Amino acid sequence: MSINRVVLTGNLTRDPELRSTASGMAVLKMGVAVNDRRKNQQTGEWEDVPNFVDVTVFGSRAEALTRFLSKGSKIAVEGKLRWSSWETPQGEKRSKLEVVADDIEFLSPRDGGAAASSQSSSPESFESKPLADDEIPF
Repeated sequence: MSINRVVLTGNLTRDPELRSTASGMAVLKMGVAVNDRRKNQQTGEWEDVPNFVDVTVFGSRAEALTRFLSKGSKIAVEGKLRWSSWETPQGEKRSKLEVVADDIEFLSPRDGGAAASSQSSSPESFESKPLADDEIPF
């Protein structure tokens, strides 16, 4: 048996990017910074060290989220890990591990902060770029 579940909280590192596949499915990509607490061996002080995680949301939920999320928004994400690999046009092999979100919760207050300022944004304000259907994990 294997379990593939991820739960994390953090802040968006950039405005989410809404795209769509050739078949019209919405795909929202965003980056989340999650802090790890480590002791600095030189100073003996505890420091926050950021980890940067790519998060993807599919379908109608992706379109709805664009109205409420922007850089700096604090969110909680629950989902699963997905590994992908590809080759660059220069022939270099690349890979990444990302979270495919099943559930997103807003942790920023609605009446202030980054989430409130993005409520006026509409999905049309994000550039739509087609994706290949083979980029969808199901």
